[in-house]
Amino acid sequence: MAEGRDNATIAKDPFVTERAVHKHIGNVFLKPGLPPSDSGHRRVLAVLAHLAHGPQR
Repeated sequence: MAEGRDNATIAKDPFVTERAVHKHIGNVFLKPGLPPSDSGHRRVLAVLAHLAHGPQR
């Protein structure tokens, strides 16, 4: 995601399905409290939150 790849591109890994990518990225958005949005910028906001606060455990 931080490399700018969309779900379908990430899912081209032979061990990951697009459905699994969608589920895991959804969880990434929920952890820092990024609700669904039509703006499409949640991926950028998630990366920025990670960079600002470091890994959340």
